[in-house]
Amino acid sequence: MKIIFEGKIIDRETTDLDMFVMDFVDFLHEAKINYVIVSGYVSILFGRSRLSEDIDVILEKLDKNRFNSLWSIVIKDFECLNTQNKEEAYTEYISKSHAIRFSRKGKYIPNIELKFPSTDLDNWSLENKKESMIDGKKLCISSLELQIAFKFFLGSEKDIEDAKYLYILFKELLDKELLDGFLQQLRQEENFKRYINESPRH
Repeated sequence: MKIIFEGKIIDRETTDLDMFVMDFVDFLHEAKINYVIVSGYVSILFGRSRLSEDIDVILEKLDKNRFNSLWSIVIKDFECLNTQNKEEAYTEYISKSHAIRFSRKGKYIPNIELKFPSTDLDNWSLENKKESMIDGKKLCISSLELQIAFKFFLGSEKDIEDAKYLYILFKELLDKELLDGFLQQLRQEENFKRYINESPRH
């Protein structure tokens, strides 16, 4: 699999997780829905070797009719783990800021976690998404500057390693002013200095 992002080409083997994500995203493209992939899969996409059971996706806020249309497309190959009822999925879950999860039929992992934007950063991520091309297919992902800062904010060992990996891989392409702004907003300047200074320089 050849990945092209911001002029950088990354060549790696396609995994089952990649195929799972691309198959689901094909339905979002078919339904003409604005979306952005955030969190752990972004670093996995660019070659970080680690497991992930869920793929976090932020969708533009949909009315019930558009959500029902998406549901009708998705359930051809996937099933909702929260409920089998599309009305309940909309009114009791996603419209109340609770994520809904979809997996391939008969399986629980991996799964896609869908939610509407609920914070200013969610909205910013959706409005400022970046396109990556994977063997001619498009995936819309979070801005790496926000991704790096937010991973430091989450603070688990896995998240910090994700942030360090992305920074080292893309440091020549990052908008340093934008990154600094997110680090300040999330109060992660000290963590960034601490962990990046510990990272090997490539």
